[in-house]
Amino acid sequence: MPTLDFKGKPFVYSHHLSVPFRELVVDAKKSLVPKGEEPSLDDNLIIHGDNLEALKALLPRYAGKVDVIFIDPPYNTGNEGWAYNDAVNSPLMKSWLGATVNRDDLERHDKWLCMMWPRLLLLYELLAEDGSFWMTLDDNEYHRGKAILDEVFGEDSFVATVAWQARYSVSNDASISNSHNYIIVYSKARETWKKLRNEIPRTEKQAKQYSNPDNDPKGPWRAIPWDAPNIRENLSYPIKTPSGSNRRPPPGRHWSRTEDQWLEIVAAGLDYYGKNGDGAPSYKRYLSDAGTVVPTTWWPHESSGHTDEASKELAAFELETPFSTPKPVRLLDRILQISSREDSLILDSFAGSGTTAQSVLEANNLDGGSRRFILVEMEDYADKLTAERIRKVVRGYAFKGPKTKELLREKISWSTLSKPEKLLAKVANVEQGQGEKYDKFLRRVEGAELVVEGENMVNERVEGIGGTFTFCTLGDPIDLERFFDGKGAPEWEQVARYVAYTATGQTLAKAPRKPGKDWFVGEAGGYRIHLLYKPDLEFMRSNEAALDMPTAERMAKEAQGKPVLVYAAAKFMSQKALSDLGITFCQLPYSIHRVLGGGADEA
Repeated sequence: MPTLDFKGKPFVYSHHLSVPFRELVVDAKKSLVPKGEEPSLDDNLIIHGDNLEALKALLPRYAGKVDVIFIDPPYNTGNEGWAYNDAVNSPLMKSWLGATVNRDDLERHDKWLCMMWPRLLLLYELLAEDGSFWMTLDDNEYHRGKAILDEVFGEDSFVATVAWQARYSVSNDASISNSHNYIIVYSKARETWKKLRNEIPRTEKQAKQYSNPDNDPKGPWRAIPWDAPNIRENLSYPIKTPSGSNRRPPPGRHWSRTEDQWLEIVAAGLDYYGKNGDGAPSYKRYLSDAGTVVPTTWWPHESSGHTDEASKELAAFELETPFSTPKPVRLLDRILQISSREDSLILDSFAGSGTTAQSVLEANNLDGGSRRFILVEMEDYADKLTAERIRKVVRGYAFKGPKTKELLREKISWSTLSKPEKLLAKVANVEQGQGEKYDKFLRRVEGAELVVEGENMVNERVEGIGGTFTFCTLGDPIDLERFFDGKGAPEWEQVARYVAYTATGQTLAKAPRKPGKDWFVGEAGGYRIHLLYKPDLEFMRSNEAALDMPTAERMAKEAQGKPVLVYAAAKFMSQKALSDLGITFCQLPYSIHRVLGGGADEA
């Protein structure tokens, strides 16, 4: 498979492996939980910190468990003011540190790729096998982004590129006004995800394709042609119309299904031959039976929102926004409609204004689901913008300003332009009929449609929809020295998840917040894991922190033949004696590493 080469790639290719695992440190004051309850790392999370280190910190808990990943990284337009800040051990990369990337930077595309590469590798590890990955970009980096995604995920994991109509207005100073952004979609198991993904509700515009010219008691319907591309002899039978003529497929085509299936259509009274009864055979599909539709790669702003809408959404919260292109809630709603289930875990590691979290909470409010979100935001506004927006969504907030409602959307065609008085009469009727309800009316043209909205100035309270989250920062690395330094050693649960993931490459199916019987942690990678550890220097130096034979024998008995890993500061027997029991001893803090099948050295 062709790969993309860029300056710095050899230095970042495996950089994610050298990024330290850090603790997730709960900030109770910035968290939002019911009174009397403690914030939990199993709740919705908002993490303030470098997103590369945050993704690494999430691995021991969530590797292979995230159902939906959505990211909106810098588009690298040259006007965003981002800087490359990853601590890669290379003179080239160190010379990039802290320098704002602008349009005159001849290495800005290399820097962007070096920034994205390790993050995409970690996101790949976090994504579930049947999950989906969604990334927004524009023309600045789409082709490069697609190339490295093919390399990280594999070409066979590519699902689609969605064109989202992010803007409806036209830039008169552009050579060709750009109206769309891209959303690139991948899944590790594309065919499996295809079966799991949801269809989407039929839009009002799609529903208008159905009518009822013959007053069918079953309601609106549309005629679906019976012919299809290609030529197959067994699908080229004659069909007799009500007028008595025999119809065969058009040149180069055949009927879409067998003659027996057509006769079933006829028997059900669903066959249709046009207004004169002698046209091409088709069948009726009723709107009531049409249901949902398969998502397409064209997402117009009417159904998926646009950037102006997103800015208005943020303005309603009365929060300062340091960027000009937030994503609208309706865009994330569409992504979650397609990709999430009621219990899905959704991750956004370029969280920005927190749109993803709002969409998750609203989806739960709509269907009673238990979806959870994890947001990562490295900038200083993680609390005052990202988290504060979600606090307002949860609790409710005062709103003062204009509120609009769409009253008319009329397609403009040549016929409407030739008789504009009819269109103007429709607008007048709408405005006169609703005149007492609105302070003023707004009229605009979107593409080929005339839109009329009513606007009121309001001063009211928007009710909260409920929910909770835990606010975290990134703590110190979980490294060797901290286990016995007597100062702020990591908590038992975080070490338990860390050693399990480091040893097996898998996350614990279920991890207790405190040790089980004989310091039992859980199972991962086919091993039963025990951790004799407390964040207490006196305990770690005592005999209680050492594995003794009675405890080892109980561990082996409980394991019932499964291999056992025991992490402890010391042991009171040889590894040979433990091997006879099916136990591998790993000394803290030195033997935290991937288990490759062999036991520890004989002691």
